[in-house]
Amino acid sequence: MTAEPVTTRQPTAAAEVPPTVRASLSPSRAADFKTCPLLYRFRSIDRLPERPTVEQARGTLVHAVLERLFDLPAGGRTPAAAADLVAPQWDRLVTEQPELAELFGDDADPAAVGEFLRSAAALLEGYFAVEDPRRLEPAERESLISAVVDDELLIRGYLDRLDVAPDGALRVVDYKTGGAPREAFEARALFQLKFYALVLWRTRGVVPRVLRLLYLRDAEVCDYTPDAEELVRFERTVVALWRAIEQATAQQDFRPRPSRLCDWCSHQARCPSFGGTPPPFPVGAADADPLRDARSRPAPPGADE
Repeated sequence: MTAEPVTTRQPTAAAEVPPTVRASLSPSRAADFKTCPLLYRFRSIDRLPERPTVEQARGTLVHAVLERLFDLPAGGRTPAAAADLVAPQWDRLVTEQPELAELFGDDADPAAVGEFLRSAAALLEGYFAVEDPRRLEPAERESLISAVVDDELLIRGYLDRLDVAPDGALRVVDYKTGGAPREAFEARALFQLKFYALVLWRTRGVVPRVLRLLYLRDAEVCDYTPDAEELVRFERTVVALWRAIEQATAQQDFRPRPSRLCDWCSHQARCPSFGGTPPPFPVGAADADPLRDARSRPAPPGADE
């Protein structure tokens, strides 16, 4: 399973949304509900904390380096320049999120940290094996996009990168720091990209020409070409998911859905499938601010979105 980066972005200003909007949904939260309704509850309603893993921290670091890489002049976007960004970006992340330093023990063992930084640099080598950033000028990086569907639902998420061709064609690019997944896991990644494609289509009137997954560990590229009919069907799927979430919230009924993904879940001790008991359903959860998650980056799903 591909580890997702932990959240590092700062809260954004409140989204400008029509007064009819009463809920919001991100691709990671939607995927949580599809994977396991109880996992959705633990993350989105109970807001249970999840300690970041080394894999998630590595993903966050690599994403940060790739974002900063494009701040450099085109000719300076070299493997050596990317490697030089690793340590400073890690220092910045630890300053912003001191809990990341706890991954390596109270004394932050220098040997362990050094090995971690080298492993991040190795993933960057995988990036340069599939792209030459000197030939790219992204239109947007780490950009929050949102759209309203069904008049009442705000869908939003953060793009790793958006490329715009001279003819206006769009390419959505998402960096994955794990290995290229089997079909079941790739479907989850494409679900996320279709979410972005739907937002772009609804807000800009253009169906992205390419949805691209870059698997850095294996130096592989997965391209997918959506069409308008597919996005119409996908929009219906998203709205149906939202309505199912609303119904589960009203009934306080979020059931576990055991799968192989349980091996990576942080909440087994509270899950009935593993002999645990969920905490009491939060008072007022059904009446909570429906746009809360729209005002900041969602918590990690394991986590980018």
